[in-house]
Amino acid sequence: MSFDHRKYAPFKPIGKTDRRWPDKVIEKAPMWCAVDLRDGNQALVKPMNVQQKQRMFDLLVKLGFKEIEIGFPSASQPDFDFCRKLIDENRIPDDVKIQVLTQARPELIARTYEALKGAKQAIVHVYNSTSTVQREQVFGLDRAGIRDIAVNGARVVKEFAGKYPETEWTFQYSPESFTGTELDFAAEVVDAVTEVWRPDLGQPVIINLPATVEMATPNVFADQIEWICDNIQRREYLSISVHTHNDRGCGVAAAELAVMAGADRVEGTLMGNGERTGNMDLVTMAMNLYSQGVDPKLDLACMAEITEVVEACTEIATHPRHPYAGELVFTAFSGSHQDAIRKCLSRRQSNDTWNVAYLPIDPFDVGRRYEEVVRINSQSGKGGVAYVLERDYDISLPRWLQIEFSKVVQREAETNGGEIDSLTIHRLFESRYLNVPAGWTLSSYDLRRDDSGVKAEISVGSRENAMPLAGQGLGAVEAVSDALERQFDLSIAVEAYDEFALGEGTKANAMACIRVTVNDQHCSAAALAEDTTSATLQALLSAVAQVVGERHGTRQEDPVALGA
Repeated sequence: MSFDHRKYAPFKPIGKTDRRWPDKVIEKAPMWCAVDLRDGNQALVKPMNVQQKQRMFDLLVKLGFKEIEIGFPSASQPDFDFCRKLIDENRIPDDVKIQVLTQARPELIARTYEALKGAKQAIVHVYNSTSTVQREQVFGLDRAGIRDIAVNGARVVKEFAGKYPETEWTFQYSPESFTGTELDFAAEVVDAVTEVWRPDLGQPVIINLPATVEMATPNVFADQIEWICDNIQRREYLSISVHTHNDRGCGVAAAELAVMAGADRVEGTLMGNGERTGNMDLVTMAMNLYSQGVDPKLDLACMAEITEVVEACTEIATHPRHPYAGELVFTAFSGSHQDAIRKCLSRRQSNDTWNVAYLPIDPFDVGRRYEEVVRINSQSGKGGVAYVLERDYDISLPRWLQIEFSKVVQREAETNGGEIDSLTIHRLFESRYLNVPAGWTLSSYDLRRDDSGVKAEISVGSRENAMPLAGQGLGAVEAVSDALERQFDLSIAVEAYDEFALGEGTKANAMACIRVTVNDQHCSAAALAEDTTSATLQALLSAVAQVVGERHGTRQEDPVALGA
């Protein structure tokens, strides 16, 4: 077994020095042609049945495709039958053109027109291979021989179209393996074909330039397209189309640069299914335009339906990281990413231009929920945890508690592995901060202010067996701390506390979070109550209870018994 790069020759660029395409910007969508039912179908281990084909065709129509390649009817009886089904059952909308493929052979072209009989409008796509390797090693023909195949095919296509005048015909020619064809010869063949079809006299013609095999970087393909556009005859009467493949992983990039270089039309498949590594991904390219504020002329809002239909028809699962459509493409696990997303979303106004960190588009536009954006695992940080509590439970945490609680969640994730769901996060928050130790419930409070400060009288525990406490200080928290210090011989210093009003529809109207130092031990707690004062005082009691209980061997020690 060898892995030797020397067996491969680098692709020779064309040496174009007058390229203009790098300065171009795509400002409108190209004409799209979906080839899922032909190129995509022939690449499947198990080709689609009639029901799957119909479902795929209906989806493509729903998404807004006006040109759909439905098969190779001269080479496949199922493709022939499906073509007839669409026509005979009047399943093709008036504004949609079906396209079929045929080799440049008279008997196959004749069969193609049989399949299309009665169609209101259709594209006959004829091709023959023009590349150097195909000429020399497959067909054993020189340039003239290959050109003659193309010209003869064009003549037969035109001849048969005249026999079916009820149909509005568009002719399409592809010099297959265009990327491996010398540019001067590609132009020569294209000119010979258009000389037969005469688009300048009114016949609609598409010249499709396929990267049948992706052989070089996308910029080289763009150079090839721009060169052809500059050097072929009758360019102003032609629609220049491209059909890129993904052998080097650059099918979308090559198509985009080709449009910048002058292409008017793009062929591809939903989700990129196709021969070898796949075809150009229509979803990705269209959504790339959408993300730049360009109308893609397709409606891709139903992304979940798109993936469902494509998976059902192709029996190929969608990769979770597939651009725009994958399960995880809008999901952030990283703590810094989550924090940035949360902050951007909190500042965003409904009419603002989209500008959110780490999210190239608004997930809502393609039917995704914001619940899917931030998900928590051991890599997550304070921002993500805080975002989940805010989003799902209307609980806002101060920064200091975000930092502290995120460590609690991280430990849980590291212990159990995998993802921590929203319910688990809320359960952890309740058990760690909101649960009130037994006997430490605030039963009542009375606060009176005079010139010396605040005097507090509170009752702790059940109403039947409550313990009264009294203290004073500059504010309510200081006064209750004083009462607790006196009762339990403690030293209490409040490090931070925050109060929040909660949204409508909750039993509690306020939440408070507090962090205190009790006898040099740090402890934190939170509380929900009908008002901010009750919430703050309960949080203080719950925090102090942690130290008092531990000093006596348990966090659940009844303060009434301790104070007796």
